[in-house]
Amino acid sequence: MDALLVGLGNPGPDYAHHRHNVGFMALDRIAARHNLGAPKSRFRALASEGHIGGLKVLALKPMTFMNSSGDAVAEAVRFYKLPPERVIVLYDELDLAPGKLKVKKGGGAAGHNGIRSIDAAIGPDFWRVRIGIGHPGRKEAVLGYVLHAFAKTDRDWLDPLLDAIADDIETMAAGQSELFMTKVAARLAPPKPATPPKPHPAKAPNEAP
Repeated sequence: MDALLVGLGNPGPDYAHHRHNVGFMALDRIAARHNLGAPKSRFRALASEGHIGGLKVLALKPMTFMNSSGDAVAEAVRFYKLPPERVIVLYDELDLAPGKLKVKKGGGAAGHNGIRSIDAAIGPDFWRVRIGIGHPGRKEAVLGYVLHAFAKTDRDWLDPLLDAIADDIETMAAGQSELFMTKVAARLAPPKPATPPKPHPAKAPNEAP
């Protein structure tokens, strides 16, 4: 197994469209884009196996609820004897503006219970693909914000971002994190307006053509 792709979220239809489930959404988009196998119940998760480009990957959605995500991830890591740096976790990030994406290896959990659980289970040295959902502005409003569905207007940035992640995830799975971020940003950049041709200066009446 070349890479373990993990999307974080809470299982069940009641949570499916919540901001906290954007990791599940990203993983679903990846699995559909690359025709990964039908998900099966494994490792206390839904797991889809297949190839993305020349890489063999397992796409994992823990079914343990967010706070125990590490239990499922640890089972898959032990089974495949994977080092943490071949684990890529996609999840929601309050401290990034909506539609922004950042990648890093290691670091703290920044209050994210799913990341905290994985840290405790396999150590901190896995890759984190942080998908910005924005912050409600007040600490006491955070829980209601993340456990609430995206607004209809959010689809304007969410769908293009999920498509870009799915299109370029092979680069991330190959360990090229900077190139992955660059490619995603390029896909999301608005097209530059065409430059109109410069007008030719008017000729004087007796000037030769």
